[in-house]
Amino acid sequence: MAVPKRRHSKARRDKKRTHKKLDTRSFAKCGHCGRAKKPHAICPYCGYYRGKKVLEIKVKKKSESQK
Repeated sequence: MAVPKRRHSKARRDKKRTHKKLDTRSFAKCGHCGRAKKPHAICPYCGYYRGKKVLEIKVKKKSESQK
């Protein structure tokens, strides 16, 4: 099995790790309700996609015990 002759420096190690990071999420504004949603996806709040109603969203009702 191959074993490195010398160890890599910290700078060389860190240069390799620069691409292993999380990117920030991008959001788009819903054209119907104006809330933030994922791009190219149905709005989870109103159910519209590109100006057309695609999904029927059920509204949660508060029960008597939660008031």
